[in-house]
Amino acid sequence: MNRCRMGPGELGFCGLRENRGDRVHSRAGTSRLGIFTAYHDPLPTNCVADWVCPGCSDAGYPGCSVSRGPERGYKNLAVFLAACSFDCLFCQNWSFRENTEMLAPLRTPGELTDMIDERTSCICFFGGDPSPQLPFALAASRRALERAHGRILRICWETNGSMNPGLLRQALALSLETGGCVKFDIKSWDESLNRALTGTTNRQTLENIELAVVLSRDRPDPPPIIASTLMVPGYVGADQVGAIARFLASLDPEIPYSLLAFHPDYLMDDMGTTTARLAHECEQTARSAGLSRIKIGNIHLLS
Repeated sequence: MNRCRMGPGELGFCGLRENRGDRVHSRAGTSRLGIFTAYHDPLPTNCVADWVCPGCSDAGYPGCSVSRGPERGYKNLAVFLAACSFDCLFCQNWSFRENTEMLAPLRTPGELTDMIDERTSCICFFGGDPSPQLPFALAASRRALERAHGRILRICWETNGSMNPGLLRQALALSLETGGCVKFDIKSWDESLNRALTGTTNRQTLENIELAVVLSRDRPDPPPIIASTLMVPGYVGADQVGAIARFLASLDPEIPYSLLAFHPDYLMDDMGTTTARLAHECEQTARSAGLSRIKIGNIHLLS
């Protein structure tokens, strides 16, 4: 995604590709090997899309959900992919960057699918970000669906949206087929601000959201595309949220949009949390921009 130019022996931005003998070598994130940790999360869970997803709400029943309402007694397999195409100053999962043995636990798609049982009704890939390891996640997902023998097993992605568009098409196709969704975390609207906060551009993210909306118009329920934005005090407020909301509304005013409260962490651990006043200002701005499905998330963090 970042179109890295690597000198001899250098790593790319995500740390998974390197210049080895003037050829790009993938240390992980291929269809055969990946770096991940995973755990089971009982449903309903605190997913950013919990208010509109088949596992935690009444969306998608009966074709995409095992029950009318939250799938109590079932679980999500949460798969943390340990690499990222962004380097957000406020990252909540930054600790994987400090692990000098990050490449030690190379694992196969089979090791992931072995964690799935008959009470697993969805898989959510997050991180880090799925983008640098999408070939691995796609291979594992297809293997999991073969083993599921047609029962409900949704494939979902929580991502900054920076992946290659060809890989996005494959990931989205799996979500559309299984009743899952793609959750795009939009850091900001302004590209300069995005570079300051994440180290890179947001152009690919915005282009990919537009592509995903076009490709998923034939499946309105459950919602295939979810958007979210972290309200960072002093940086990402009503002006950024308003611009993002206008963009989303121009694509589809029914796109669910989660506004997430900020918690100080990583290199922004000296800041305060999002205020309730800012959150409600952002919510009103997003509604005025034309979006009809908006939720304030992490309300316990509001000050």
